[in-house]
Amino acid sequence: MKKLIQPFATINRQTFMIMVGLQVVITLLLWHVLSDGLIPKPGKVAGAFITLLGTKLFIDNMLVSLLLTLKAMLYSILITLLFAYLSVMPLFKSVALFIVKCRYLTLTGLIFIFTLLTKDGSELKLSLLVFGIVPFFVTSFLSVIVHMNPQEYELCKTLGYNNWQTLYEIIIVGKADQVFEILRQNFAISWLMITMVEGLSMSEGGIGTLLIKYNKYNDLTNVLALQLAIFIIGLCFDYLLGNLRHWLFPYSKLKTAKAK
Repeated sequence: MKKLIQPFATINRQTFMIMVGLQVVITLLLWHVLSDGLIPKPGKVAGAFITLLGTKLFIDNMLVSLLLTLKAMLYSILITLLFAYLSVMPLFKSVALFIVKCRYLTLTGLIFIFTLLTKDGSELKLSLLVFGIVPFFVTSFLSVIVHMNPQEYELCKTLGYNNWQTLYEIIIVGKADQVFEILRQNFAISWLMITMVEGLSMSEGGIGTLLIKYNKYNDLTNVLALQLAIFIIGLCFDYLLGNLRHWLFPYSKLKTAKAK
């Protein structure tokens, strides 16, 4: 018990899961006891959640959102890899650094410009998602490159590799597993943004459209049920991407264990 409140203490997985389970139970009990008439109780939200999962409306809109998110992630990672790999050349380093600084640009002020540059609502949503994701992707990957072990570079030079071969071995191949980790860490950003951009064009549906409709009629029970569904799907993708990384790059397990 003392370990649970000691800094840097380690506990086994079973103890951790029991602790998390108790915290969840306590949170639900507090929610049930302290919630007033305005906030629905956990049981009511759980019932709405189960009902929502079985509706065609939810399934269709969730598939629309997932397809848009995965498409945006694909474009974003391709753009990120292009500029991140090119950033090792002085000519393109400034461009990559500018993309990093674009993290501080708000999408609200750029919606009108993107509306003019795109031909329909689908392209508008995709463009806004990509623009919102890429700066964070580039930031994460540039951090990986900056913290590259100098010994790896020296080893390539000792083996007689030229600069292009060194780039391929150290960055493109050597950091491939970390691309998946970056994808996993930043997936939450795109999943968070999807509800916002879908509110700009509601003709194609999506979970963002559903949330806006439920909020419009103050249907807080379904709003919380839908938020729970979004949260669980996000956790599932996080788990899948983590396992996909370990499956494609088994040596990443050793890095994770060493980091712990």
